[in-house]
Amino acid sequence: MGITTLLKSHCNISISISIFVLIMMTAMSSVNAAEMNATAAFIDGFLVPHNQARNAVGVGPLQWDRKLANYARNYARQRRGDCLLQHSDSPFGENIFWGSGHGWTPSQAVAAWIDEKKWFDYANNICTGPDCTHYTQVVWRTTANVGCAKIICNSGDTFITCNYDPPGNYIASRPY
Repeated sequence: MGITTLLKSHCNISISISIFVLIMMTAMSSVNAAEMNATAAFIDGFLVPHNQARNAVGVGPLQWDRKLANYARNYARQRRGDCLLQHSDSPFGENIFWGSGHGWTPSQAVAAWIDEKKWFDYANNICTGPDCTHYTQVVWRTTANVGCAKIICNSGDTFITCNYDPPGNYIASRPY
């Protein structure tokens, strides 16, 4: 094999590798763009109803926090095998949700927590029904950040969790 043949072969390989890399980068950038849009929609599924509920009682909006979302995701993965409504031992505030089947959305979970407002007696600062602490955590005035996760458990059911910082639900304190 002469030097000219060797150089032509090397150039063809370089061009082929360059084309392959270009195709892969293009494919990856479109996947990343789709993932970013899905992530933004996923985050909005949590933030929008949280912030609507907070706005309704005159409390400032929550901000999405990646650290809290990572914590929530790691904990949710631990529940994949059993889907139990069991709280983690986090230093954060925490709401958890279980739904039968896999069709539950973030906004439906938040709506379930907000629905507990009907059991919160603001004048007396007490729950008058089964529970209202998910709602009060959603609207807790000093909470500034939230991060959430959703998984489908091995059973096919949905487990959703949100973590809040600073936490709320301090005894004898009003949420707003």
